[in-house]
Amino acid sequence: MTTHTLRKPEVDLVYDVLGPLPTADGRPPLLMVGQPMCADGFGDLASHFPDRTVVTYDPRGLGRSVRKDGRSDNNPEVQAGDLHDLIAELGAGAVEIFASSGGAVTSLALVTAHPEDVTTLVAHEPPLFELLPDAAAHEHARAAVRDAYQAKGSGAGMAAFIVWSSAQGEITDELFAQGTPDPAMFGMPGEDDGTRDDPLLSELSWAVTDYRPDAAALTAAPTRIVIGVGEESTGVLTGRTSIATAALLGAEPVVFPSHHGGFVGGDNPYAGKPAEFAQRLHAVLDGGK
Repeated sequence: MTTHTLRKPEVDLVYDVLGPLPTADGRPPLLMVGQPMCADGFGDLASHFPDRTVVTYDPRGLGRSVRKDGRSDNNPEVQAGDLHDLIAELGAGAVEIFASSGGAVTSLALVTAHPEDVTTLVAHEPPLFELLPDAAAHEHARAAVRDAYQAKGSGAGMAAFIVWSSAQGEITDELFAQGTPDPAMFGMPGEDDGTRDDPLLSELSWAVTDYRPDAAALTAAPTRIVIGVGEESTGVLTGRTSIATAALLGAEPVVFPSHHGGFVGGDNPYAGKPAEFAQRLHAVLDGGK
C-alpha cells in the first residue's frame, strides 16, 4: 500500500492505493468510499480483493484529510467534486466504486455530475430518508439525536441514534414517547467527553440525508448503478431507503450478507461477514446479481 496526498485549495485529501497503477489486469481501479467512514474502515473488505487495485480515501475534514477552508459541514456534492479530482489524479480512466452509507450518497452525486468517471457503482444502503413517506418523522428523530448529543454527549447521542436507526417500519409517535435512552442499554459509557463535532450525531452531515438524487440524470448515465441492501436491514431505516432508492431508479436492490456495515470484520462490536460480503461484491462487480 502507498499513501498519497491530493492537495487542493480547500483540503489536503489523503488516499491509499493497494496495488499497481496502471492496474495489472487492465480492469479499472476499485474505489471504496464511505462517509463518515474513512479509509481504515475498508481494510477487511479490501483484503478480499488481492486481484484488484483498490483505492480508499478519507473524505474532506475526516481522518487524515485536513480542511483548509474553515468549514466542518459534509456536503455530498462537494465531496463528489473531491472524488472527481481524485479519479483524475489516479490517471487510470474511469473507475469502479463500492460505496457505503453516506459514501453511497456522495457517489450518486458523482455519477450525476460526472457520469464518465464511473463504469459501475455499487451503492450500499444510502441513507436517503427524504425518499421515504415518513421523511418528516425521520427529520424529527434526527433532530432528537442532535439534541441528545448536544445536551449529554456522544453516549447519549449514539444511544438515540441506535434506537432511531434500528426502529422497524415507519416512525411513529411511540418512538418519541420513549424519551432519551440510557447509553448503558447498549454497553456505552454515559460520561460526556465534551466534544460536539461527531459527523454522525451533529448537524454536520444533514446535507447527506437531505440529498435528493436526480433520477433522470442517473438513469441516463452510462454508469451501471447497483443499489445494495443488507439481508439483516429489512424494515429498518437504511434498508427502507435502499429499497426506495432502487425504486427511484426503476430497479430492485441487490441483497448482500449481513447488515449496514456487513463488510467490517475484526473485533468491531458491529462486525459483519466480510468474507461473504466480499464474495457477493465480486459477483456483482463481475456483472452478476
